[in-house]
Amino acid sequence: MIVVIGSINMDLVLRVPRMPLPGETLTGGAFRTIPGGKGANQAVACARLSGKLEAGGQQVAMVGCVGDDAFGATLRAALRSDGIIDSHITTLPGVASGIASILVDDNGQNSIVIAGGANDLLSPAHIDAAQDLIAQADIVVLQLETPMATVEHAIKLARSLGKTVVLNPAPAAQVPAGLLELVDYLIPNEIEAAMLTGVDSSDASVLARALQQQGSDNVIITLGAKGAHAALYGGDVDFPAEAVKAVDTTAAGDTFIGGFVAGLASGMDEAEAIAQGQRAAAWSVTKPGAQTSIPHLHELF
Repeated sequence: MIVVIGSINMDLVLRVPRMPLPGETLTGGAFRTIPGGKGANQAVACARLSGKLEAGGQQVAMVGCVGDDAFGATLRAALRSDGIIDSHITTLPGVASGIASILVDDNGQNSIVIAGGANDLLSPAHIDAAQDLIAQADIVVLQLETPMATVEHAIKLARSLGKTVVLNPAPAAQVPAGLLELVDYLIPNEIEAAMLTGVDSSDASVLARALQQQGSDNVIITLGAKGAHAALYGGDVDFPAEAVKAVDTTAAGDTFIGGFVAGLASGMDEAEAIAQGQRAAAWSVTKPGAQTSIPHLHELF
């Protein structure tokens, strides 16, 4: 089983010809509401890229919070539709569900502003309540769109239970001293890696070494169209990206993580799992939206 602990958002997506300048009113194009949130995206990617359960795919469960509004009900239903166990998704009364306001330009690049809502109230108590679920997991996946104290508590609990821990340190933020030592796979992008290390470099190998010095044995830095750089026990390896025409890069990183984690859970070695993550991410950027862009395993072959 894969357990994902993290955020659940409704994405409010607006197409724009370009990003507006400060103070500018810009006429946009199509508007859509699409289920998202880094935690939920990664859970959906894990589920879709594990394959069907009857074919040996992994069960996926989500731990998070939504509000008691229409978005909350829609978000929960979307996760259920992908077969994700929602027994530890808590609906909070009188609280708005998290949302992300996303502008996507004609080059497929995005700009995102998040209002955490119910995600900001995911607490260590919610993690403790899900201990029996986490105990069933092989891999536990986390991000940083929920309170840092909760992320830290969850990582420590998962580690104490002997689980493989995957952390996507996004959005970029500083983490408590020593926390990275408890993470089996750290998967930042270039910006997040630079913030974590304080190193002013665009060289992924330099950033990866700095993260390893902070305690992260296995570091995979995602580089968008340039691929990924992996610093693992066996050494450093660069994985070039598949060349595609990007329509929307929203959730590409989440899709990579889902593909990688699903690959590990299915018994792939790290290189095979990274390659699966890259194929899935490349497929995703050719489609609009967050969860609407995440492929199923059979679509990659």
